[in-house]
Amino acid sequence: MGAAGRDFHNFNVCFRDDPSVEVVAFTAAQIPFIERRTFPPELSGPLYPAGIEIHPEEELPGLIKALGVDEVVFSYSDVSHEYVMHRASMCTALGADFTLLGAERTMLEAKRPVVTVCAVRTGCGKSAVTRFVAKKIKEAGRTPVALRHPMPYGELSKKRLQRFASLKEIKDAGCTMEEMEEFEPLVSAGVVVYAGVDYRAILEEAEKEADVIVWDGGNNDLPFIKPDLELVVADPLRPGHELAYYPGEANLRRADCLVVNKANSAEEKDISTVIENARRVNPDCLVVRTASVIKVEGDIAGKRVLVIEDGPTLTHGGMTYGAGSMAAASHGAEAVDPRPYAVGSVRETLDRFPELKNLLPAVGYSKEQIKELEETVNSTPCDLVLVATPVNLKEVMEIKKPAIRVSYEVEEMEEPGLSGVIKEFIERSF
Repeated sequence: MGAAGRDFHNFNVCFRDDPSVEVVAFTAAQIPFIERRTFPPELSGPLYPAGIEIHPEEELPGLIKALGVDEVVFSYSDVSHEYVMHRASMCTALGADFTLLGAERTMLEAKRPVVTVCAVRTGCGKSAVTRFVAKKIKEAGRTPVALRHPMPYGELSKKRLQRFASLKEIKDAGCTMEEMEEFEPLVSAGVVVYAGVDYRAILEEAEKEADVIVWDGGNNDLPFIKPDLELVVADPLRPGHELAYYPGEANLRRADCLVVNKANSAEEKDISTVIENARRVNPDCLVVRTASVIKVEGDIAGKRVLVIEDGPTLTHGGMTYGAGSMAAASHGAEAVDPRPYAVGSVRETLDRFPELKNLLPAVGYSKEQIKELEETVNSTPCDLVLVATPVNLKEVMEIKKPAIRVSYEVEEMEEPGLSGVIKEFIERSF
């Protein structure tokens, strides 16, 4: 059971070359347009000469019965503990075992020092922490190479191994907007990024040019590479979530260092709740606080603005606002309501998440979705468009009105802080 990422990795590492098992299907959830494909023979290996079909998760009960399934392996992330157990109950009621693979079983061993950056939820600021870590490694005179959690939403046979060192390479690869949001900020910061489907091959290539491997996790998934330093990012704007979601709680329990991000904008009582929860399940982890500092490119005071936020933070992460909404509120701008003007999949997303007010989640898993987002943006009356997404939307669509970017970066709030953690790691690694 997957979402075009962890599921393929679990297959590759644990099942692909094992003749004692037969993988009869993948199921797909969370991400649009990733079902009704075939995991191709070029990737599935000699035991599966015809590849493996990918079905919508809704068909799982029928698949268990029709294919005589003995075991279902849950392989995606950022879902509540209750959600996981509903799936487990369905599978066990139908006679199949329900399996959660252990973290160590699915991790690859690297020949280079490894820092992993994971989180307890989507939208904690993990990617900004990754950029901060890469910057500190470079300042120490070492070369970081980032391995990004997989996002193979297109033709799988072309995505076995991807390497990006320039924005042109990202565009030429035909990446979706969701992929670009993860790759572009790192590449813009001068960090080479690898991703794809086959992480054994990806790791082997990355090690050829890296002094340090930096794992940039997706959602709240566990690392694919065994860490020498395991950083986990928590969000005090959602206190309690660190113990309520899978596999975010597993990350929390494994962390060498918990990074309590956004501590500059959270209530002290909520920060304390997160730290107390962490101490209860992982008393030995180091805790550091960092600030997520929002920067606006221009003057927005008194303007009517259309806020476009990072999509996964809202749809997967359960947040009802992001950096753009916070920037509008703090800079005296009025956020407008785009709902009356939303079309297609953008309208469907807003209908599915009625709690989202006066903002647009950036959805772009296909060219059609990007066009629908573009039409919605250009139809919504406003003075300015606030682009608060990691990718520069002005590069992927035509915005026919003034648009300025909102960005956010991690900054220290204490000494020696996260910088000290990275410094100590580099000193003991080289």
